[in-house]
Amino acid sequence: MANASRFKMSQERLDALKDELYYLETVREKEVSELIKEARSFGDLSENSEYDEAKTEQGKLYSKIAELKVLIENAEIVDKAEQDVPKDTVTLGSIVKVLDIEEDAEDTYEIVGSQEANPKDGRISDDSPVGRALHGHHSGDTVSVAAPAGEIRLQILSVENK
Repeated sequence: MANASRFKMSQERLDALKDELYYLETVREKEVSELIKEARSFGDLSENSEYDEAKTEQGKLYSKIAELKVLIENAEIVDKAEQDVPKDTVTLGSIVKVLDIEEDAEDTYEIVGSQEANPKDGRISDDSPVGRALHGHHSGDTVSVAAPAGEIRLQILSVENK
């Protein structure tokens, strides 16, 4: 693969991906293989919906395995201890409390790699518009984020680096 992009993630996330890949390649692959074997025993494959479903499941499985392999092969582990940044600077792994100036609402975000992002849990990617805007700033700074609904101004109330 030519010049694949790197995926920033924690060691914990990489370990979880490896565990999932192992499960899919061992347990799940055998389960799907058994489904196909069982469906073949039903007779004529041209009118066998169980066989079609099992083959579709096999395709999804192989696609997921390929996706996980790419993520694992191109993982870039980000270790907070190795980063040479001041403690109050927003960076990957920071927990940032912000105030939306227009809405007068506070939010707390953890800045994570794109593979770990889950906005519902307050985990936003460093590649997201908010993540990019906050990156490198300090407690007390005000940043602007270009959003579809217009510009959002956020004041950084606190930065916690583990």
